[in-house]
Parts: sequence; structure tokens; C-alpha cells
Amino acid sequence: MKRRPLLQTGLAGYLWACTQPLQAAPARSKALQVQWLGHTCFLFISDEGRLLVNPFRPAGCTAGYRRPEVAVDLILLSSRLLDEGALDVVKGNPRVLYQPGVFTVDSFDKLQGVKTLHDRKDGRRFGVNVAWRWRQAGLDIVHLGVIAAPLSDEEKILLGKPDLLFVPVGGGEKGFDPELAHQATEELQPRMVVPMYYRTEAAEDGCELGGVDPFLQLFKSDTVKVYTNPLVQISAANLPKSGGAPLVRVFAYDFSGKTPPVSGSGRPAVPKAQERS
Repeated sequence: MKRRPLLQTGLAGYLWACTQPLQAAPARSKALQVQWLGHTCFLFISDEGRLLVNPFRPAGCTAGYRRPEVAVDLILLSSRLLDEGALDVVKGNPRVLYQPGVFTVDSFDKLQGVKTLHDRKDGRRFGVNVAWRWRQAGLDIVHLGVIAAPLSDEEKILLGKPDLLFVPVGGGEKGFDPELAHQATEELQPRMVVPMYYRTEAAEDGCELGGVDPFLQLFKSDTVKVYTNPLVQISAANLPKSGGAPLVRVFAYDFSGKTPPVSGSGRPAVPKAQERS
């Protein structure tokens, strides 16, 4: 198997670039397709390309999910733990980013990895988590990975105020509990927040994670909806204005394995997201 190129940048460039606002890329299609592949693993598809966050090996809390065996252009990892950084499950030889810094990879410009803590013991047990910030299909996206400690003032500045926020909510020793996840949502003020890293029917008996409902109960019920279609299309025009109450959207997982494959063009025909209250 060919070695995957691991990209990094100098410290001086990181310290300058991570404090700058994400600039809009040249005009492209404003539709972003998102699919949840289980746990903290999401596939993002647009004209820029196919980006995958946190591929994993099924075991423990992820035992009932399928391996995310998809072809992509770029992978972002929050850590090298096997539930967040299993590169052997992914097809092909995509680029991989796993360290804090600011990067440009092909059509993806100013991808920003922000160092955070993977536990509430100053990182002494599970080490560093990398939260990722990038722009795709005209949307500012933050994927927090599996962060456990509350956001510091510096981390909040670097992460900005995203359009889409992906936040762990299931608790345990490695991730936010519902209250910390809600606190981070209020601090970052996204237009849409997506919970992840919680217990589902995929989990084995020993899984320590809690379910998603305690997090959802912290929001007004009219802002919370659950998708029924595993492939969701999101555009900036369909999101509320910044500064207001965010939409809270729970992604569906197709345990039947019948989700239609996404085309290589990055622009498959996908119906508008179906939701239920």
C-alpha cells in the first residue's frame, strides 16, 4: 500500500493564518451534500471535491456501523485513535491531514486544524484532539472531533462562528457531555448544529456513551428535526441568519445498507432533506 502524503505547514504561517477569517473561494456550486457514516465520520461532497472526516474501524460503540469504505480526495483526522483515524478502511490513496495547522490541498483552501484536548485531564490520558475548520460550497464548517474539555478563549477565536457545527454529545471520558456540547454551541453560534458521537443501535453493551436525546432537550423543540434521508443537501440560503437560534439537525444512518452510492462527480441527484419532528 502506498504511503499517504501527510501535509503540514510552518508555525509562523499557522499563527498568522488561523487568526484570519475564512475567505470565500471562487464561485462554485452552492450545494453541499453531507452523509453521516457513523460515530464522528461524515462525508462532504461539493464541486471542490470529496472530503471525509474521521474514518473508523467498527468496534465497541461503532460495532454495528459499516466500515466507511468510500473513495475521497481528502481525509481529516481528529486523532489517531481507531474510532477516529483508521485510514486502512478508506479506498484509494487520498491526501490526509491530522495535525494542527493551516493547509491548502487542491481546491480546498485554508483548512485549519485547531489543537484541543481529548480528555478533561489536560490531555494526559487520550492526548490531543484536532478540531477542523474549513470552507466548502460557500459554507464555513467546524467539526469539533471528539473534544472533552471546554473550549478555551483562544480556541473559540480560532474556530470562529461557523455556518455548520458538528459537535460530540455522548459524554464519556473522551467527549463532551450534553451540557458541554450545548455550551460550545452557544459560544460558537452556528447557524446549524449537528450532534455526533452518541450511542445508537450500533453500540455493543459496554459502550459508555449516552444517547442524543439529552442534548436535544436543551433546545426549543421547534428548532430540532431528524433527517430520514441519509443523504442531505445543505445550502447557505436555507439556513437562518447568524446570531439567532441555530437549527438542530440529527442525521440518519441507514442500518439496512441500502443507501444509494454517491456518484464520482460530487453532484449526484439527491432529494431535498426529509425531516420529522
